[in-house]
Amino acid sequence: MIPSEIPGEIPAPALAEPRRPFFDYADLGVFIGLCIPCLFIAQLLVLGVTAAFHTSKTVQQLLAQAIWYFLAFGALAVLFRIRYQEPFWRSLGWRSISISTAAAAILGGLLLIVGLGIVYTALRTPDIPTPFEEMLGSPASVVMLGLLAVILGPVSEELAFRGFLMPLLIRSLGPAGGIVLTGILFGSAHGYEYQWSWQYMLLIALVGCTFGWAKYKTQSTITSVFMHVTFNLAQFAALMYRSRPL
Repeated sequence: MIPSEIPGEIPAPALAEPRRPFFDYADLGVFIGLCIPCLFIAQLLVLGVTAAFHTSKTVQQLLAQAIWYFLAFGALAVLFRIRYQEPFWRSLGWRSISISTAAAAILGGLLLIVGLGIVYTALRTPDIPTPFEEMLGSPASVVMLGLLAVILGPVSEELAFRGFLMPLLIRSLGPAGGIVLTGILFGSAHGYEYQWSWQYMLLIALVGCTFGWAKYKTQSTITSVFMHVTFNLAQFAALMYRSRPL
């Protein structure tokens, strides 16, 4: 029989589990701080590139937002690489999911639209025109708005909220607190689009909590992206339908 321990031998110390997420609130502050100059640079780039063309303000605004996303997340990727030697996508929970999980996320996004409609009616939510309705003046603006609303916007928001912010809050508050607080901040961030109506902010916060729960259950930001893309696609289709000429 082999003894489990050799007398006099000092046991090797147990390896500490790496802290997850590895980033902290200081990194969050740096990211938020970098977003401001990135937005300024994006606007300058768009003005410089489109100066020689007859580009509408709507297209300029949408193009600047797209460039802003790339600059801001590019800066975050550099921060992760320099400070932690960690990759960008995997650090924000970009992990592969199964086909069944993707299908469930798409179905969840559609069901979320239905559920949100019921709550919308129950809250007697006022009909507030959104700035998106004013961005459908030309084919170029429709294409740009569609790309931003259906693809680039959902991916960027999920990386920022569910990929970056939520893991920090979950580490501090636990899963329920982190998911709910992230949802509240997500709803508040969209308040300006709906004239700070508390009904709309509450609805978007509930949507954000649903996205957060999906990400937490699967441990992949891709899941919440699929759900978010489906949700926004249905909304964009409804917006196009309402704005069609009679």
